[in-house]
Amino acid sequence: MMKTVKTIMVMAAGLLLLVASASPTAAADAKYYFELGNSQYNEEKYDDAVKSYSQAISEYPDFIDAYHNRGLAYYHEEKYGEAIADFSRVISKGTEDAQIYQMRALAYLKTGQDEYAIGDYSKVIALNPNFADAYHNRGIAYAHTGKYDEAIGDYDKAIELKPKDGNIYVSRGVAYVKKATEDFSRACDMGNRNACDDLKELSK
Repeated sequence: MMKTVKTIMVMAAGLLLLVASASPTAAADAKYYFELGNSQYNEEKYDDAVKSYSQAISEYPDFIDAYHNRGLAYYHEEKYGEAIADFSRVISKGTEDAQIYQMRALAYLKTGQDEYAIGDYSKVIALNPNFADAYHNRGIAYAHTGKYDEAIGDYDKAIELKPKDGNIYVSRGVAYVKKATEDFSRACDMGNRNACDDLKELSK
């Protein structure tokens, strides 16, 4: 999981916007709370980091980097709804950063919003076609919705890109079993006794 937040190097560029649209005092206060939040985040003090980023945002409501980093802190606190809201705020500004879509997709997965996760992972893949984890996680989302063929296709691509990751093979194996179970169940319902026997074996 990504743990390092955006650093002061990112903040330096953001300060140009702060100076242009906020008072010098507000800009300085926003910068202070943002940097404090980064330090707290990197010490895994996520609740404190959320408070600091929130203070930075109160000083400068369009401080996109603060929304980004607060979303990461919320994610680590397992406050996925809040994380999604902050990531969405960043995305609404037109970012083409694959990381932010990846983080929102993970939050969608955590909250069972699989179709939204699929959409975000598709965006990640469009931005970074060689990102194996995006294919793997999109495959998981597809599997959650019963789309096993699509899931297996994503697992195949993930294995091609990351052949030594055993977790992907497990995910693909589960998808094959789920798909086989569906096929045996249909055949059994049609009166095929062999399928009924195979279904019993799979159910053990």
